[in-house]
Parts: sequence; C-alpha cells; structure tokens
Amino acid sequence: MSAAVRDHHIGMIVPSSNLTMETELPRMLRAREEAEPGDRFVFHSARARMRHVEPEQLRAMNAQAGRAAAELADARPDVVATACLVAIMAQGPGYHCTAEDDITRVLREEGCESPVVSSAGALLSGLGVLGARKVAIITPYMKPLTKAVADYIEDAGFEVADALSLEVPDNLAVARLDPAGLREHHRRLDLSDVDALVLSACVQMPSLPAIQAVEDEIGIPVLSAATATTFRILSELGVEPRVPGAGSLLSGAKAVTKTGGGHGRESVV
Repeated sequence: MSAAVRDHHIGMIVPSSNLTMETELPRMLRAREEAEPGDRFVFHSARARMRHVEPEQLRAMNAQAGRAAAELADARPDVVATACLVAIMAQGPGYHCTAEDDITRVLREEGCESPVVSSAGALLSGLGVLGARKVAIITPYMKPLTKAVADYIEDAGFEVADALSLEVPDNLAVARLDPAGLREHHRRLDLSDVDALVLSACVQMPSLPAIQAVEDEIGIPVLSAATATTFRILSELGVEPRVPGAGSLLSGAKAVTKTGGGHGRESVV
C-alpha cells in the first residue's frame, strides 16, 4: 500500500505586481513533489498594491499586510510567507521581526495558528545556514535601495563585499528580466573572497533557472530570496528542505529546527 499523501497549504502575501514568487515557489515545490511524492503543496495568495519599487509605495504596501493576513487566515494555511524583501529591508535593520510579529498577531486574532516567514528574514537565516560571512549580491533595484538592502544584511552580521544594481524601477519590468542574464551579470562582481552569492536579492527578479548553473560555475553556494524563502517554508512545515537543482541551500544537507520562528530563533542541524 502506498504511503498517504499530505497536502501542505501555503499562504503568501505578495505585491500586486509580483509574478515571480507565484511562479518560482510552485516550480521548486513541484520538483520536490516529483522527488518526494508523499508531500504536495497548495498555494493561496493575498495581494497588496505596489507597482513601482519606490520608498513611498513600499511603505504603503507594508501598511496593507494586516488586511492581507486576515484574508489568508480564513483559509487556515499551514504557513504564511510575506514576500517582498525590499519593502521590509527599506524600513531599517531588523524590521523583518516587526513585520513577522505584526502578521502573526493578526493571524492569531483571526484564530489562525500558522507560523510566519518573511523573505527578508529567510534570506538572512539562509545565509546563516550556509555558514556564510562575506557575500555578494545582485539586485534589480536603484542604487539607493540596493545600499539599504546591503546595510540591512550587514546589520545582521554579514559583510557585503560587492553589490550589483540593475536599476529597474518598474516592478513588472523586473519580472520580465531574463534569468539567463544572471549567468553573465555575476561576472561583474568580485567573488574572489566571498562565501556565498545572492543571485537575486529580490523575490520579483527571476533567477531559478540560473541558480544551480552559476553555483556549479563559481564553486560557492548560490541562493536567492526565493530559494531562501522556500527553505524556510519547508522547515516550518517540518519537511526536509530539499529541492533538486536549486543550489546548496536546498540540497538537503542542511536543515533548520523550529524553535519559535523568526530570524535568530532557529538552530542549524
């Protein structure tokens, strides 16, 4: 008799103009379903308005998180992920903890016990899982926002040795960027002394088809905001965080034991 199949329901809060999280996460978890048929994944999204990656629109989008969380609570998902890295990091160091706590409070008020993951917190914990100390990043943002992201990462204890801004302010245009370009863009960075490369420090910039290829080429771990978010989602669900062909973080060699959720509250095993 075949083993029982478990459905895992994943709630996502995404910018209204985001296309990539609802593409790359399902693709990764579909690949995992093929490798591990006992687990299946179902996605439910709530949207918050944001078209241009500008400070005012990012703040306005953050203000909609409570409404989006309340809508997701009605579906009783097994985990909720809020997926706009720069909207959180642009608010200043440590804000992912505030954002996760605020969403958690709304879920609890609605009778929903789902753990909460943020793409910003997931990227930081993913770097920690990999044992990285010095990193390089690629973003689609204008340079001031890239600096805000780099400062946020450095405040969490990592050194950003080099950063590349592609300077695309329109969020839909970011989604249309060809991920194959990342196989060239990373050559513009100084990777001589870094422990990991964040190939896309943005959940909207497509990168999944390039992650494993670039990692194989440069010989150091390569991750993205999307792969780090997937790692945290799987960890919160209590299933092995393994996705074939998605880089070292999702190779199954590392795992996070839940000890309450949020950055700084996990242990690596």
